[in-house]
Amino acid sequence: MSKSALPDVLFLEIKSEIDFPHNFKNLYHTHLYCHIGSIHFMFNDQKMVCKSGQFLFWFAESSLSGLEFSKNFKASVLLAEKDFLMDNIPDQSWSINAQLHSRVYPIKDIQSKSIKEKILTNFKRLNERFLETNHRFYEEVLKLQMQLFILEMWHTFANEYDQRKHSLQTGTLYERFIQLLQQHCLKHREVQFYSNELNITAKYLNHLCKIHSGITASDWIKRHAKERIILLLQNKTLNISEIADEMDFSSRSFFTRYVKKILGVTPSEFRDRLN
Repeated sequence: MSKSALPDVLFLEIKSEIDFPHNFKNLYHTHLYCHIGSIHFMFNDQKMVCKSGQFLFWFAESSLSGLEFSKNFKASVLLAEKDFLMDNIPDQSWSINAQLHSRVYPIKDIQSKSIKEKILTNFKRLNERFLETNHRFYEEVLKLQMQLFILEMWHTFANEYDQRKHSLQTGTLYERFIQLLQQHCLKHREVQFYSNELNITAKYLNHLCKIHSGITASDWIKRHAKERIILLLQNKTLNISEIADEMDFSSRSFFTRYVKKILGVTPSEFRDRLN
């Protein structure tokens, strides 16, 4: 069990929102495969819909609201307690890219029956490990199974991630901006950098973003920088000066002021809260 005494893993068959545990959106990372029907919701202030044959992933504490389920809705859901999943990330570099991608594109198309079966099998294997409490090495085996589950999910959707990266050259200007943002937000936090890359003015880029998403390019940059900072601060193998260097800040003090502005707390205060 995790520090919060919540179940580390829950496997459920869902027909409506009442089938979810109370406050699941804040306590669990949600992996959902939609068998029948659809679910409409607001995600990062954008209207989205997940339909039959699609996979959906929500991070705990996502900007998520307005869930509406069709009458014939049915889905298989794997809930992973937020700290338990994050404490067992097998590869930090892949984790950051995968997380940033999923925070923009939570819905994924399933191209074949074999991929569907693989996803559901991964759900069940992790749940089986969680239920096998009489195993002599229960904690160790469960953590390894969580890591394996994450690697399998990354592998399943790696092609989609690569395809979206390739769309940088062929997508709309807005899509290309989002792709550039995912690739460069670690070091570039100015609208001008992205408008230069797209050969348009910063004012026009802000206008495009406002049309497509309701928020400006500057707001998108802040969101991605915030996510990247949180992920790096959660990685306890890096000290604050190393993170500041990784993000190309000229000094630790400048990084601290920026984090205070974005998160409302200093890097040290954020880490103290984690502990």
